[in-house]
Amino acid sequence: MTLVVVGASLAGLRAVEAARRDGYRGRIVLIGAEDHPPYDRLPLSKSFLDAEGPGKVEPFHGEDVLRDEFGVELMLGAPADGLDTTAREVSVAGTTVPYEALVIATGATARRLPGSEGIAGVHTLRTAEDALAVRAALDAGARTVVIGAGFIGSEVAAAARKRGLSSTIVETLDVPLTRSVGAEAGAVCAALHREAGTELRLSTTVTGLESDGGAVTGVRLSTGEVLPADLVVAGIGVVPATGWLAGSGVPLHECDGGVVCDATLATGVPGVYAAGDVAHAANPLFDGELMRLEHWTNAAEQGAAAARHALAPETAKALSPVPYFWSDWYDHRIQFVGTPRADEVVTAVPESGGFTALYRRGDRIVGALTVDRPREIMKYRRHIAGRAPWPEALAFAAETAA
Repeated sequence: MTLVVVGASLAGLRAVEAARRDGYRGRIVLIGAEDHPPYDRLPLSKSFLDAEGPGKVEPFHGEDVLRDEFGVELMLGAPADGLDTTAREVSVAGTTVPYEALVIATGATARRLPGSEGIAGVHTLRTAEDALAVRAALDAGARTVVIGAGFIGSEVAAAARKRGLSSTIVETLDVPLTRSVGAEAGAVCAALHREAGTELRLSTTVTGLESDGGAVTGVRLSTGEVLPADLVVAGIGVVPATGWLAGSGVPLHECDGGVVCDATLATGVPGVYAAGDVAHAANPLFDGELMRLEHWTNAAEQGAAAARHALAPETAKALSPVPYFWSDWYDHRIQFVGTPRADEVVTAVPESGGFTALYRRGDRIVGALTVDRPREIMKYRRHIAGRAPWPEALAFAAETAA
């Protein structure tokens, strides 16, 4: 039997590790678009951007370890470009790789700023090479403009301010992160930026870039303002990397093209499972809601489960995870558990106490966001996992805020 994992990502690596840990001794092929073996993307927008950060991005395991200790055949440096689910073959640069079990863990690619092609100093932040380029610009003292007030962009802005550099965020919404955490929590996040000296341009779009000698010098806004810039980072979202699945019969989401799967991560195509940023997975804990999560913990958990289920589908069990992510801005720790899709959002602890927002759906808690209250977030996670009633969650918040 051959297990093929497409995507040398965290999810892909966890798939390989889980297969071997569970006793699978058959052939494993790991296909990756980048030249590197799997590495941790989480620090790329965090510690790696610090002036004292690590000098290079280290893989989880070197190629020799993956080959010799895990017995993995590596196909790195070229993406999968086709899938034949009838013949059970993956195509990679003219080579076909047969499989009996397949895990799709190709992640997502960053959206690029329109009109930025060929202009130096304009970047996304998704890969190791992206992070090296952004840090080099920060090391050189770049005036920084971030397009999009999401978490990765906000971390870039925070890294610039930590170095004493000018930093501006341009956001089309009137309140940052409204779709991710709601308007109440988004307003608190906006306040963190302003307190740290990051300028915000809200309800504003980018109309173009200015450059000199092929390098960016400014960002033109819909207001007519031009922001001086040596570094522009586009944090305007990602697109699931599923172009190679066109015509394969693997179900793709109508909104973003991500892979649609059930709570066991099965796609409905025999032998094919999906995991990580690429997957829209049904979550029974939240009424079967399809969730595509770009979180470290989700990629790790789904990658391991997808491999186990692909190799032994008769043992597959539904996953009901409570999503979790965190972000550091300006020495503040922001943490979120659950889902922001709620009937009501309540400020349970005001900004003066660090801030906690709770999210209600029906008669129970489904989400919680905290700022600088790290000891409580996992307790809220247990409340959500246990389907705790809303009054119980409010009582816990009142108790901890006292």
